[in-house]
Formats: sequence, structure tokens, C-alpha cells
Amino acid sequence: MHTLIAITFRICFRFGLFILVIPLVAHAGLPEPSNVPGGVAVVPLGSVSTSAGMPQSWLGDQPVLVTSDHDQWYAVVGLSLDMTPGSHELRVRFGDVTKTQGFVVNPKNYPEQHITLKDKGKVQLSEANLARAEREIAVIMELKYHWRAAPDTDLAFVLPAEGRLSGDFGLRRIFNGEPRSPHAGIDVALARGTPVRASAQGRVLAVDDYFFNGKTIFVDHGNGLITMYCHLDRIDVNAGETVGKGQRIGLSGKTGRSTGPHLHWSVILNGAMVDPALFVAAKRNR
Repeated sequence: MHTLIAITFRICFRFGLFILVIPLVAHAGLPEPSNVPGGVAVVPLGSVSTSAGMPQSWLGDQPVLVTSDHDQWYAVVGLSLDMTPGSHELRVRFGDVTKTQGFVVNPKNYPEQHITLKDKGKVQLSEANLARAEREIAVIMELKYHWRAAPDTDLAFVLPAEGRLSGDFGLRRIFNGEPRSPHAGIDVALARGTPVRASAQGRVLAVDDYFFNGKTIFVDHGNGLITMYCHLDRIDVNAGETVGKGQRIGLSGKTGRSTGPHLHWSVILNGAMVDPALFVAAKRNR
């Protein structure tokens, strides 16, 4: 159940894996703002102006997605689970003019979840499995920071499957008494073989079978926004294939590190794992 992406915070710092992307502009609604670690900051940048053109924005050296909504420009910033609460600044460029725009990240305490796995080899890794996991983490780190220019990015996701939520985003996972990185996605309890659907239109970035994640699909929605679907029993799409919102991409299962059949669904924004619930249109419209 604990996925490979969820442990990258701990291991990526150990191996110094940092990758940059370029800034892009999207044009489709806004996610629900949540200025906490693991959330999304929606930062106003100013009025849309044909003379000024599209702004670009960065958090430190990391470019972030920019979108227009109701004649306003916004930076849509993914806030990693390990982000320090407090004041932060975006660097914003309109044409030849660069300025800063401040925003605040508030603290949030996520609950703990204790999980017992009978297969201790999924907790205490052998040298071979550790080496495999580290190779896969390097690959996934590159996928997280993948960037593809797209004329439009749909930010109003649909749920990839209907089922009981069995693992909330941000849970501090403890496997067989040993703390692990926070749960960087949402788990949906599903019977094996339940259809799993793309949350929005996009292009299949990668498919693979990972030690922790099991059979996994990455869908690139353009402009730094990526979704990940894990522990699948079957994958029905190929890398490079275009998929529509709600299109079936696979069947749920319990491959990888999983205590039972379910779907682990993650959303990645400018390289940060963020709460998928913020992008679900039905939740925002309640």
C-alpha cells in the first residue's frame, strides 16, 4: 500500500536527485487552494493583459504552472509535504519586468497510520531489492519533473474509480513499527479488476512494474501536472498514447507493496506530491 513515490522524500535527499523543468501556461480553472505542506497555493499574479503577455513564475529555481481564470493570472504551486511552513516568495516575470510575490504556507499535522505486513521483505529490504528500489526511485524522480508544453491543461479532475477511501493523503505511515515517509496520495479500496480511469485528458508518460508501486501508469496532463495510478492488476495503455478524461487505462489490483486490492492515486505538480482531492471538481463544487 505504501508506494515508491511516497518514500522518495527520504531517499532523494540521500542521493541528491534534483531536476528542473521549464515554466508553462495553462488555461482551465483552478484547484482548491490549500496553503499547507502537501497542498496547492493559488497565487494571484495580476490582471490578464494582451500587452503584457503571459507571466512566468518560479519558486526558488523551480518553475511553476501559470494559468488564467476570470481575467486574472494565477500561479498554481505544488507544495511538497516536507515544505517548511512560513513565508515564501515566487519570482514572477512579465515580459522584461521581474518582481516577487509573497504567499504563506501554514503548518498542518497529518495523522499516523500503523500497518502490519506479513511479507517482511517489503519492509526490511534485501540488498538486491534495495538496489532495485533505488534504481526505480531515480527513474521516478525524472518522471516527477517531466515537462511537456500543452495548449490547455484541465485542472478539474474526475475520480479515477469509485470506492471507499482507505488511506488519506499525508498519513504518516508506520510499517511493522518502523516509520516511513508520508502517504503521498489517496487510496481507494476496490475489488480486483475494477476499471481505473484517467482523471483528465493527457498523454501516457510511462508504464512499468515497480517493487513498491506494482504495476503503475503515469499520465502527463501537460505543463507540469502528472497523475500516477499504482498497484494495478492490468495496464491497458502504452507510453505515448493519448487518453481522454474518464477513459479506462487499467484494472485495479494488489501488485507491489499492498495489503489488499486497491488503487493508489497520486497527483504531482511542479515535482511536488500534492493532495489529489484538491483537483476533484465534485469536491470543489460542493
